[in-house]
Amino acid sequence: MKERLSLLAVVLMVFTSCQKKHEAIIITPEEYHKSVDKVIEVMIHDIFSPPVASRIFAYPNIAAYEIIAQKDDRYKSLAGQIHDLTPIPEPKTRDSINFEVAALVAHMQLDKNLIFSEDRIVSYRDSLYAVWADKNEPVFNASKAYGLEVAEHIAAWMNKDNYKQTRTMPKFSVNSEDPSRWQPTPPAYMNGLEPHWSKIRPFAIDSADQFKPAPPPDFSMEEGSKFYEEVMEVYEVRKSMIGKGDKSDEIAIAQFWDCNPYVSVTRGHLMFATKKITPGAHWIGITKIAARKSDADFAKTVYAYTKTSIAIADGFISCWDEKYRSNLIRPETVINEYIDDSWEPVLQTPPFPEYTSGHSVVSGAAAIALTDIFGDNFAFDDDTEVAYGLPVRSFSSFNQASDEAALSRMYGGIHYRAAIEVGIKQGRSLGKYIVDKLDMTKG
Repeated sequence: MKERLSLLAVVLMVFTSCQKKHEAIIITPEEYHKSVDKVIEVMIHDIFSPPVASRIFAYPNIAAYEIIAQKDDRYKSLAGQIHDLTPIPEPKTRDSINFEVAALVAHMQLDKNLIFSEDRIVSYRDSLYAVWADKNEPVFNASKAYGLEVAEHIAAWMNKDNYKQTRTMPKFSVNSEDPSRWQPTPPAYMNGLEPHWSKIRPFAIDSADQFKPAPPPDFSMEEGSKFYEEVMEVYEVRKSMIGKGDKSDEIAIAQFWDCNPYVSVTRGHLMFATKKITPGAHWIGITKIAARKSDADFAKTVYAYTKTSIAIADGFISCWDEKYRSNLIRPETVINEYIDDSWEPVLQTPPFPEYTSGHSVVSGAAAIALTDIFGDNFAFDDDTEVAYGLPVRSFSSFNQASDEAALSRMYGGIHYRAAIEVGIKQGRSLGKYIVDKLDMTKG
């Protein structure tokens, strides 16, 4: 009798073990949010420039989206819609693949390929792999294999976008004889970042100069000239804040939208960088907020990140094309040279030319994409900067947030009005073009 009971116990243990190995692997939108958060964490650690960071967002999201579009009839492939992207391989056996797992595998694989600190992604990835394999090893293995196959396909396309070639192109040459041209700014006096970014293959726009803006006001420090008026506006806005103290709303807005990953801090003979998110990462954070608030499912979450990251990436290509064309001097340099040598901006001046404002262009483009996905008048509380010691700010719409992001650059003392107003227009025109061009949803 005891032998029979022991045999029955063994059979039950084997049966239970087999049952455990064949549980359904349930993937929620939160797991995708966490994957995006992880790569942002690594990007902050590795310190990528805003344009390069936008590229890191775009490709992994596109890979995940293409996999989801294979499964979900609500979404259409981007193949043939964005430059040079061909259809991803179709799965050999659909029944054995969890497409959400495959999407995350592809996302993390490309994340790993695009950042420096690969070990941080690998550690996170392997922890998820262990959980999924424990639930259902056959499905996990099939899904992983398909995700890696798609990642390889996207990587081959990605590697032809001219990024590697721009790594070997010459540094930006500063023209110190022309008073209108950009000069390196304190405290680090860094070289101009990514002067060849306009040569990167765009995603949806036709070319880097498709949304070429009107040129900035002509450089002139004569009283009454348009340029002089804009310089004095930046100067006076900063002076007005001094009387209000550090608690002014203008300073709060400037700091909230700073998003400068290159802030250098000098203490004695030491100089080090404080680490922050980029403008693109801030809008990716807003995408997460909107997806959560609207209770978006996994597929819509991936779709939202993908469309927004394409708008951000093309926004940087368009903006950087103009920055190094107009090559305009920053307010800090002009004001110190002609008006007040002790004047300092609220924010540290980023190391590249002034016109147009990158945050304005990218915010305008991202806001249009997000409005298309989640609707106009989508109110939200933006807690993206809480991790950096800044309070939540609330907005009635994505466009209102983009207006504030743009204006923050004047409050910060790093942009003139023309760069802000023309920049937001440039970004919104680009965003509308992308929304109208990309046919991503059915019905």
